[in-house]
Amino acid sequence: MNASAPAQSPAAPRPAADAIPGRIRAKASPRPGTWISAVIVALLALALVNFLVTNEVFDWGTVATYLLDVKVVQGVGWTLLITVLSMLIGTIVALTAAIMRRSENPVLRGVSWAYIFVFRGTPVYTQLVFWGLFTVIVPKLAIGVPFGPELLALETRDYFPAFWAAVIGLALNEGAYLAEIIRSGLNSVDKGQTEASKALGMSSPKILRRIVLPQAMRVIVPPLGNETIGMLKTTSLVLAVPFTLDLTFASNAIANKLYAPIPLLIVAAIWYLAITSVLMVGQHYLERYFGRGFDDRPDSSAKTGRRSRQAAVNRASTTPKDSLPEVEL
Repeated sequence: MNASAPAQSPAAPRPAADAIPGRIRAKASPRPGTWISAVIVALLALALVNFLVTNEVFDWGTVATYLLDVKVVQGVGWTLLITVLSMLIGTIVALTAAIMRRSENPVLRGVSWAYIFVFRGTPVYTQLVFWGLFTVIVPKLAIGVPFGPELLALETRDYFPAFWAAVIGLALNEGAYLAEIIRSGLNSVDKGQTEASKALGMSSPKILRRIVLPQAMRVIVPPLGNETIGMLKTTSLVLAVPFTLDLTFASNAIANKLYAPIPLLIVAAIWYLAITSVLMVGQHYLERYFGRGFDDRPDSSAKTGRRSRQAAVNRASTTPKDSLPEVEL
């Protein structure tokens, strides 16, 4: 029995689709409704653009003048700082509360449930007002013997400015919502993962850090990103503390001086939209990173690499069209 491989020859060009006998040339059925809807939407969009451009109330010249104003840019910086610190503290508090909710100790579960119940059940504006009055409610913090002399006393107004009142108020409110998000993410990980880790001798903190949390992040990241964007916009309520350096207050202060509220509202809206766009891009990449192995969509970079390698192999003409050798009996 002899086997001989066919001689390698350049790949013949593929016949056109029309030249293949018996090939059905299918055409999509016309859909006039789609085109009519597209025309209507395009006309409405043009009308909206014309309204925004020609309406003198918007005063785009004032918008361009104050878009990069020093006070406005400083307000953007303070807003970003409050957002980042509030989310960091809130995430730590939420993770602690979520772990307490999963604890077997009824005291820890009860305290966590009470915290979530109170801070989710009251408006954030009301909470910020209370935190603004914290120095009145608690004028000083004292350390000493119970029912005895004080060893150290601190005036809260000296160590608790409006900035930290705003950050802590927003963080504790956000932590109550994030606690449920994190708890649902932790519960999404199969219990067999924890049992297998314990069988390998891993401690509970190490199991949480190495096994459970990395898998739970796939569920946690999307709502966490939404909460971060919501926190950015919630910073506009810190006037209740009162904190008067954020973006909303800075733009309102300029508007009151110019008697032009609408252009300065547009300035604030443009900045919020710009920051939100950056956060959405970051959320997208985080979701793709933690969704590896779970996402149905193939990795675009890996797919591109495979295609380029295969294209290079095809151009080299080193592989015959029929990869199986001919066998003569």
